[in-house]
Amino acid sequence: MKIFHTATDEEIKNGKTTDIYFVRTREVLERKGMVDLAAHAEVTASSLPEGWPWGVLCGVEEVARLFEGRPVTVRSLPEGTIFRARDLSGLRVPVLTVSGRYVDYCELETPMLGMLCQATGAATMAARIRKLAWGKTLMAFGIRRAHPAIAPMLDRAAYIGGFDGVSSLIGAETVGEKPMGTMPHSLIICFGDQRAAWRAFDEVMPPDVPRIALADTYYDEKAEVLMAAEALGKRLAGVRLDTPGSRRGNMEEIVREIRWELDVRGYRWVKIFVSGGISDRNIKELCEAGADGFGVGTSISNAPTVDFAMDIVEMGGRPVAKRGKLGGRKNVWRCRRCLEFLLTREDERAGRCPRCGGKMESVLRPLLRDGKIEGRLPSPKEIRKYVMKQLRRVEEI
Repeated sequence: MKIFHTATDEEIKNGKTTDIYFVRTREVLERKGMVDLAAHAEVTASSLPEGWPWGVLCGVEEVARLFEGRPVTVRSLPEGTIFRARDLSGLRVPVLTVSGRYVDYCELETPMLGMLCQATGAATMAARIRKLAWGKTLMAFGIRRAHPAIAPMLDRAAYIGGFDGVSSLIGAETVGEKPMGTMPHSLIICFGDQRAAWRAFDEVMPPDVPRIALADTYYDEKAEVLMAAEALGKRLAGVRLDTPGSRRGNMEEIVREIRWELDVRGYRWVKIFVSGGISDRNIKELCEAGADGFGVGTSISNAPTVDFAMDIVEMGGRPVAKRGKLGGRKNVWRCRRCLEFLLTREDERAGRCPRCGGKMESVLRPLLRDGKIEGRLPSPKEIRKYVMKQLRRVEEI
């Protein structure tokens, strides 16, 4: 008996998390002798949330595991690819395709889209924040804002998007890193005295845990920061400001003031971390004010989902499509230089990039063939490296 309202791996793979109309569709096809009807479907997004110019594809590994064992063939952009919803001609860019008997995969459309839509939204938000806070330390603190069952997925997406680390134990295990974090207000309150709490943390924690003192529990931020610096001296690696919105004031000014006061007293090595309400709308200003790192939570766990949809574009070898979609198999090309996309019919080549003249390469790669995963799936660290390489070449935010 399950005690939490979550689906098991087996329930997801068996289609228990699908919409009922897919079950009814399969039943109709079976009763009408149409089980061998071959369909080619593609996953696209007509646009990206909030006017984002690009997204970071995430969730591909889970999709591979979902379809594993089903007699279908899947092609996909590599996980971590920075993609655009539409190509240079304004056509929707397929990020993934599925081919096979429709009855063999129709019931997996719902969970497949869920795996891609939410993870891609979280990874994209993480990448946007990374781009805006280049060179700063980014820690994912968002798991308390989502159901714990998806903590590994959210932390993986944040890490793939460019974050340096994650706070959850299971998330860190998922990405192959040590968990990152500081200390909670509750530790300070348990001791009833900031200095006592900071010193106790320093005495108990192993040397490899950075001494980052939370410095806003009872007093003014500047006062507590200087108290922490005096209490721990050279052992203090940083301070964290997590002041609630009702008391916050102008956080950029607070950061500037604290940076000055630390420096003028000789504590130049002490880094300033900020958490609480950090997003792609305010992080750039905090970086310019002098913040060295951030704990980012809700903007990752509650990131806008990318509205992917799956549509049949070929049936029984013939091009088909519903209104507003393009029939037939397609080839997806991306410019190696400017990363722009171009769509062609399957039997066409793209030539040179219309925008910059760079070489175009076909980017839909085999993910599964007849239900077997093709090659080795990349690790989160490898995917993150791929994302970071692309981010260096992206200018739009």
